[in-house]
Amino acid sequence: MAEVAPDLTDDEREAARGAVIAGIVPDQSPRVLKEAARYARLLGAPLAVVHVDVTRFVTYEDPDGYVHSAPIDIDVSAGDSALVSVRKAAEDILGATDLTWSVHQLVGDPALAMKHLADKIDARLLVVGTRKHGIGESIREFFTGSVAARLAHRQHRPLLVVPLGEPVPDDEEIWPA
Repeated sequence: MAEVAPDLTDDEREAARGAVIAGIVPDQSPRVLKEAARYARLLGAPLAVVHVDVTRFVTYEDPDGYVHSAPIDIDVSAGDSALVSVRKAAEDILGATDLTWSVHQLVGDPALAMKHLADKIDARLLVVGTRKHGIGESIREFFTGSVAARLAHRQHRPLLVVPLGEPVPDDEEIWPA
């Protein structure tokens, strides 16, 4: 298992200073990453691609900032495969660009983890996608809330929410009964 070190070293923190943060999940539409890259380029900022491993939680943070975490489930490799998927997506989309970018894995609550990173690197913009359509995602959002909404209410940076998939017609229910 790869060691999860969601905190950045001093060099990584300095390289990411003022970055655009893109919250990415495996198998997400490439549109989110492309929009984040477009805004990073427009702002002349690096791009920090982050995946938040929700199967782990923060146990404590050392005085030097290193974050220790523990798995919620016995399957401790779940976050590793997700990070590999996110890293591959980033390489496929950003590999041929001249944009400065990096991939990081955070742990715990996605909104809080991204907010914490944004504070540490003084991020200029946060970019996330909307949730997928479907009953499973609706139930998950009911219990955990919207990452985008929680970011909008709990931090002061601009937030770009990129719609995924086809838009829902105005006369159609967004959340099925």
